[in-house]
Amino acid sequence: MASLLPMKCVASLRKPGSLIHLRSAASLGITQRNYSSKKAASGEYLHQSVVPSMHYQKSLPRLPIPKLEDTVRRYLAAQKPLLDDEDFRTTEKLAQDFQSGVGKQLHEEMIANDKKNKHTSYISGPWFDMYLSARDSVVLNSNPFMSFNPDPKTEYNDQLVRSTNMVCSAVRFMKTLRAGILEPEVFHLNPAKSDTDGFKRFIRWVPSSLSWYGAYMVNAYPLDMSQYFRLFNSTRIPKTGRDELFTDEKARHLLVMRNGNMYVFDVVDKDGNLVEPAEIQSHLKYILSDTTPVAVFPLGVLTSENRDVWAGLRNKLVAAGNAEDLRVVDSALFCLCLDDESMKDHIHISHNMLHGDGCNRWYDKSFSIILTKDGQAAINFEHSWGDGVAVLRFQNEVFKDTTEKPLVHPGSAAASAVDSAAAVRRLQFNLDSEVQHGIQKAKENFDSAVSKLTIDAMEFKKGGKEQLKKSKLSPDAIAQLAFQMGFLRQYGQTVATYESCSTAAFRHGRTETIRPATTHTQRCAHAFVCEPRQHSVEQLQGLLSECSKYHGQLTREAAMGQGFDRHLFAMKYLANSQNQALHSLYTDPAYTAINHNILSTSTLTSPAVNLGGFAPVVPDGFGVGYGVHDDWIGCNVSSYPDRNVHDFLECVHKSLEDIFTVLEGKAL
Repeated sequence: MASLLPMKCVASLRKPGSLIHLRSAASLGITQRNYSSKKAASGEYLHQSVVPSMHYQKSLPRLPIPKLEDTVRRYLAAQKPLLDDEDFRTTEKLAQDFQSGVGKQLHEEMIANDKKNKHTSYISGPWFDMYLSARDSVVLNSNPFMSFNPDPKTEYNDQLVRSTNMVCSAVRFMKTLRAGILEPEVFHLNPAKSDTDGFKRFIRWVPSSLSWYGAYMVNAYPLDMSQYFRLFNSTRIPKTGRDELFTDEKARHLLVMRNGNMYVFDVVDKDGNLVEPAEIQSHLKYILSDTTPVAVFPLGVLTSENRDVWAGLRNKLVAAGNAEDLRVVDSALFCLCLDDESMKDHIHISHNMLHGDGCNRWYDKSFSIILTKDGQAAINFEHSWGDGVAVLRFQNEVFKDTTEKPLVHPGSAAASAVDSAAAVRRLQFNLDSEVQHGIQKAKENFDSAVSKLTIDAMEFKKGGKEQLKKSKLSPDAIAQLAFQMGFLRQYGQTVATYESCSTAAFRHGRTETIRPATTHTQRCAHAFVCEPRQHSVEQLQGLLSECSKYHGQLTREAAMGQGFDRHLFAMKYLANSQNQALHSLYTDPAYTAINHNILSTSTLTSPAVNLGGFAPVVPDGFGVGYGVHDDWIGCNVSSYPDRNVHDFLECVHKSLEDIFTVLEGKAL
């Protein structure tokens, strides 16, 4: 199957998780861009940006807190298609009472707090807290994956060659970032004016307290890069009740996993330089040929456990004398997982990269690069520290660097194996019977959880972005409408739907929710699915246009921090933190239902990414990763036994066929 670009990435108001929905490639300017300003002076860096990496950070605008009346209005508009008239009237009364009473007080208090905390955003603290306090396993509930496209030069997809090049490029990215010469992340609305050497030479001299305004004058929007420092040397540490994020930027080693065994070696030397690529290749070759048997008690599986259970077992590991080796794991630059399995197809890749067998992973690392025996590669990342903006930028740069400027080649001579035997250390943990039992139990729980997950994929080949844009329709709006139509066709109803949108245009922005199930999509879906012959082609085209316009408005509002989900969430968080009784708006079954996201969706397209995905956020939901390409549309969808993912994709395919038939001016 051809490349399938799905996702979110990226986040959902749930057991936290899912990918972020990077407002498709165009909207965040993250893909298909030439980042390099100047050729790097040495092989140590990817490039040397004329503009310092964090030049815009100080002057980024602050994430706005929406007006309370706007939040209530948007909330009710999103509830309308989900409720019958009587339930809607009840919810409307509760929302109006909230707006004039408790909500008004909470909103005013939030604004006062926000004024005192100008260094951050109102959502940043509560959002970190939500993720780190979640007690469910990070596997399936939080960590998403994004797989790399294969290297166009097939011989470079050899497991040893590709893993060596990816490690080298990752270290070069880290060094470029830490030297402050990584090109800043900017969304260029008019690249001919702003993505130029002339503009960059000008803006670097504008004080960083004003630099954002300089970019804004030429229609360029710098993005928040505060999450980037957690990319490397970072791990989520399990603690009872609430986890912690740990980062140690001094560490110079890589963590490598194979057969459930863990190895470390330095990839940065004591002077801060990249270790010779031939040495890195030799060390990885040594690990790939190590005859140590598959780990009987693979410690990594504990990172898939309930967070409190894992915290308790970690304390026992520390007490048994493993503190130093655990610190080595936590402080490693990142985790490289070398799998001894070859991939059969896209579905196999999705399962392997999303969860694998649980034994050859350390799910708590900020990110892991996974490489299979046949050279398929992916990133699996822990979601609490950040959203997909930083991870996707990293993935794009690594793909570009490894494919255009690989440092090792097929047939390259590795360094001496004798040196590798001295440089590579296999970590050996002291495991008492209680921890061994905990590992066995964790593996049973893991196997039980992943056995319930089904993943299926679909490609619609009869049209894509180009045709939709010619018809003056938003490609994202039409994809989302197809999901609404597909679900209506399969189950006869409209349900809570979540699409994640980055708010990285603001300082410490995270994500906002787009609510794609609207009265417009409900009306349109009903016309297409339930009564297609009762409407003329022109009427159906008109309904498509209405859906597109309204979805475009919701998307713009969300990207500007003007949704309702984060505002209501932050007020609820504030009330909880003060031990206030929650207003009945929050205990209303309609509020519970709209946050039980049966359709959790996320999209992204990038030249580096082949496909991506995540598990459903609720037991009776779908996890929908998708991408709208120039002339085709792809979906990578997951479900548990409560839903039939195969039938859903058939219904979505039929919906897309109907939409494109109508756009061609033909009757259904």
